[in-house]
Amino acid sequence: MFSKFLTATTVALAASLVSAQTHSDCDPTKKDGCPHDKAVGAQIVDIDFRKGASSFFKAADGTDLKYDSGLGAVFTINKETDAPTITSNQYIFFGQVDVTVRASQGVGVVTSFVLQSDDLDEIDWEWLGGDATQVQTNYFSKGCTDTYDRGGFSPVSDPINNFHTYTIRWTPEKLDWIIDGAVVRTLTNSGLSGCSGYPQTPMQIKLGTWVGGRSDAPEGTIQWAGGLTDFSKAPFYGYYQSIRIQDYMGGQGATSASEYYYGDKSGTWQSIKIVNGSSTGSATIASSTTTTTKPTTTAKPTTTSSTSKHTSTATTLTTVSPTRIATNNGTATTSPAGSSDKPTATTATTVPTASQTGAAVKVAGNLVAAGAAALLGFLAL
Repeated sequence: MFSKFLTATTVALAASLVSAQTHSDCDPTKKDGCPHDKAVGAQIVDIDFRKGASSFFKAADGTDLKYDSGLGAVFTINKETDAPTITSNQYIFFGQVDVTVRASQGVGVVTSFVLQSDDLDEIDWEWLGGDATQVQTNYFSKGCTDTYDRGGFSPVSDPINNFHTYTIRWTPEKLDWIIDGAVVRTLTNSGLSGCSGYPQTPMQIKLGTWVGGRSDAPEGTIQWAGGLTDFSKAPFYGYYQSIRIQDYMGGQGATSASEYYYGDKSGTWQSIKIVNGSSTGSATIASSTTTTTKPTTTAKPTTTSSTSKHTSTATTLTTVSPTRIATNNGTATTSPAGSSDKPTATTATTVPTASQTGAAVKVAGNLVAAGAAALLGFLAL
């Protein structure tokens, strides 16, 4: 994801940072007895942060968000150790997440929208506070950092001063990164393993900002972030206006889901088991074999409210009928659960080129992409 060619030493520094900070509380592919993942399930979750906080997310230690009636959740950085982060309490097993965000300003300041699983599959959007021309995308399989050739760049109109809606649409067969309704990059599940593997296990949602240009960061990370952050210009504000979350529950027509768990240590989507039914009703086990919000303002925050007070009107839940998920020409479609357009896990593909998807994939940037994308020690709180 770097925009400049970097030295082998820089790559090594970034890689060591990745290994140290990518984290899972309990990786079910390596340990027994990991807790089940609570599912988002059949209800679509709509959260408007302009109305206040939502209990759907848990704030990391040290996170103190404010809420603005026009801008949404205000993520503030005053010093280099600040890393305001919120993480969903529930998981999606394939699905679509739409986030309307205005990235933080400030050289070296990173804004991140990340999906991450217990076995360290990961899908990323990241913005650099000193780059008002593009956004960076990336993905990881099982926390693998042996290679750094998966990152991409996509142009976007001034993401620091303008709100845009960024979408991750993720099915068993392919993964789309979307800006304001337009697909900018697609990854197809080729069935590969290792670093080139497809992200495929249930994921939490993480939103945050953090400092890549801090004085004690490895040189590779500082270069990637655009340089050292000048805190004489602080505070730096990032704004998350709204988020919409739909859980595809495996994408194979499940009627409901209350939990997900790993049936074995393979880490494949086919091994994930779905606990069907509400948490208070009788549950059955199934094998998983198988809208954009337009921003209204770009002003600085004027009124705020504390994170400690939950505003119930911020979160709206809508129940949807069970569907199979299909995609066509960049548009998400649904079909009845009994239909035949079943996604497969083995469609051949390559990582898309810029001419194919609009994502400007840069080799040098990809080499050190992990340096920032996996500074998720900050986001894995």
